[in-house]
Amino acid sequence: QVQLVESGGGLVQAGGSLRLSCAASGRTFSSSAMGWFRQAPGKEREFVAGTTWSGGATYYSDSTKGRFTISRDNAKNTVYLQMNSPKPEYTAVYYCAATSGTGWYVPKASTPYEYWGQGTQVTVSS
Repeated sequence: QVQLVESGGGLVQAGGSLRLSCAASGRTFSSSAMGWFRQAPGKEREFVAGTTWSGGATYYSDSTKGRFTISRDNAKNTVYLQMNSPKPEYTAVYYCAATSGTGWYVPKASTPYEYWGQGTQVTVSS
């Protein structure tokens, strides 16, 4: 069982930066692959970034590659999403999610993730 709590959302100007955090509790965090997703009003939830259990491999969507960086600190049970030069179209609720299966596989679909946080709102102003 993993409980996830996101923080760090808010209002940011386009071209600025913002770092989201996801604090996890539960014994299986360090063995779970982690993902960040976002959902804008009227749109489906989409994959933003993901990392394996060790943080040794990271994955990004085409729209966030080069702008976002995902990292994790298993000693602190926390995963981060550094957002650099965000665009107004990145405005959405951002969720972190954890798998319960193998930590080597990072799904880009939302269905395989078993645990989800409550989300944090990110608003990018132009």
